[in-house]
Amino acid sequence: MNGTKDNPWQLKTAPGTAEYTMYHDSEKDILVCKVGTTTLHYSWRCIDDLHAMLKAHGDWMELGAADEGKEPKPGTVEAWGRSPENPVGGWYGLKKGFRGRFGMYVPPLLEELGLVELEHNPKNNRVRAI
Repeated sequence: MNGTKDNPWQLKTAPGTAEYTMYHDSEKDILVCKVGTTTLHYSWRCIDDLHAMLKAHGDWMELGAADEGKEPKPGTVEAWGRSPENPVGGWYGLKKGFRGRFGMYVPPLLEELGLVELEHNPKNNRVRAI
């Protein structure tokens, strides 16, 4: 079964420039993202919440990935992933200092799961729910 620590999803960022893995840590109920030597944690519910938001949005949305310390472009997946208006009332990222990049790492997982259509351009990629 894919998505476990022993058999994580093997993913690439939307432009295809970086490889990383993700899996569900069922004990902590979190999504673990490993990029090289960096480990990021996201709330497990981000998958369903992001998919529901994209379905309600009904059109393409820019990814807008940004590090935690940088302000994301408004109206992007990244901005939504840290907005007080989302279902968790703020950050889906759980590790202080590593809470950003939601728009970079989570949408390719939704594509892998068959929930979204994702562009794969060198820059400014967008996503929409299927």
